[in-house]
Amino acid sequence: MSGHEHLALALAACGRDSFTGELRITGSPGGTFHFGDGRVVAVESPGAPGPEALLLRSGRVSGEQWAELVRESGGSRWPATALIAHGYAGAAQLRVVCALALHDAAFAMVAGRVEKCERVVTAEPFAQVPVGEMPLRLLQDATRRLIALAALPHPVHPDRERPVPAPALEGTATATTALRRDLLDRADGRRTARDLAFRVGRGVYTVTVEVARMLDEGLLVCVETPEPIPVRTLPDGQGLRQRQPVPTEPARPVERADLPLRKPGSFFRLRNGTPK
Repeated sequence: MSGHEHLALALAACGRDSFTGELRITGSPGGTFHFGDGRVVAVESPGAPGPEALLLRSGRVSGEQWAELVRESGGSRWPATALIAHGYAGAAQLRVVCALALHDAAFAMVAGRVEKCERVVTAEPFAQVPVGEMPLRLLQDATRRLIALAALPHPVHPDRERPVPAPALEGTATATTALRRDLLDRADGRRTARDLAFRVGRGVYTVTVEVARMLDEGLLVCVETPEPIPVRTLPDGQGLRQRQPVPTEPARPVERADLPLRKPGSFFRLRNGTPK
């Protein structure tokens, strides 16, 4: 059973057991699902900007102001009450930012590698989304995003390709949005889509999709050809289906008609083999 199948089963068990605490995911990028009574109330991952990073980059609050809010809140990791009291953000705005960050962090983990899932019971959960999300619904949403990304003409992995601006060519489309201008300014051949997301203060899924579209339109290029990775599916909300390994040698000669259709240059592939 793959690590992602273990993740699906672990999330389902936490919901079924009305678990309160942390589900810690070891892997790349890894992270933590925070549970309150069986629902996911926060997700943290080094693979995606959290609410704090999104607020700081938006300019709503400075680093010095954030530090003061944390001190005022007794060291709270998420000083929501103080943010609202000082007028830095409204309650509805904070709910939206936290929900976006929660889904984005879940996507980052599903797009990456899962090695181990470990429960840690806590008395009080770290909650950024008080109502919370059903765990398998959250996982299904992350999987749908990965499949949508794979369907783009030039999909990229959040933490692998390092694009650069394309050489200036007559007739090439120009960057018409602030996000595209930011990405062109910061794409230097060393930063992945994840790195760029932290730099521009936007969700890693949003930035990865935009990078893929800019590659398709000739605004960005990747110097190195990326290695393909599988797209994982989540059937019927019951966890990831166990897959049988693909034999290294075909049992019979492969006819041309047997080969699956695949767009030239596509990065993602649907495979029946165990994900690497």
